[in-house]
Amino acid sequence: MRMSGSSTKETRAVQTKCSISKPCPANFFAFKICSGAANVVGPSMCFEDHVIMSPVKNNVGRGLNIALVNASSGTVLRHSSFDMYSGDVNLLVKFLKEIPGSTLVLVASYDDPGTRMNAESRMLFSNLGSSYAVQLGFRDSWVFLGARDLKSKSPFEQFLKNNPGTNKYEGWPELLELEGCVPQKMV
Repeated sequence: MRMSGSSTKETRAVQTKCSISKPCPANFFAFKICSGAANVVGPSMCFEDHVIMSPVKNNVGRGLNIALVNASSGTVLRHSSFDMYSGDVNLLVKFLKEIPGSTLVLVASYDDPGTRMNAESRMLFSNLGSSYAVQLGFRDSWVFLGARDLKSKSPFEQFLKNNPGTNKYEGWPELLELEGCVPQKMV
């Protein structure tokens, strides 16, 4: 028996890099940055479908998790975490001062990103395009993608103040998720 007039449509989901909501145009890099959740679930960073930092990779830490990526090639240059509760802020300052030109900077907070931050580290983040580094405090949630020598503020940043009245978790605000498409050689 032959059936005529019927057709089956195949629905296929479009797979995007880093599982972001929509694909990036040519000459753009896909990224997704998630802050940590309280002091339980660590942050994660994906760039061009490559997971740079995550709890599964066991390469994240309390405080600020930072990855440096070449803005032209998309190559990961280095990544590190800085304990901003009981660590040495001078290690963070040194790391930020050594960022080469034409570099994207991805940042995800975990647990406490602000206690040890000083004026110099805040200014260095502001120079990378951050609007919120100046007010970052105890247990705030923060995700950010900036670049060295950015001429204006980065459009890629989210911040949530630690507020006992609105916190999702006891003592911490909810996690933040930032995704998007950043142009190659943004600076």
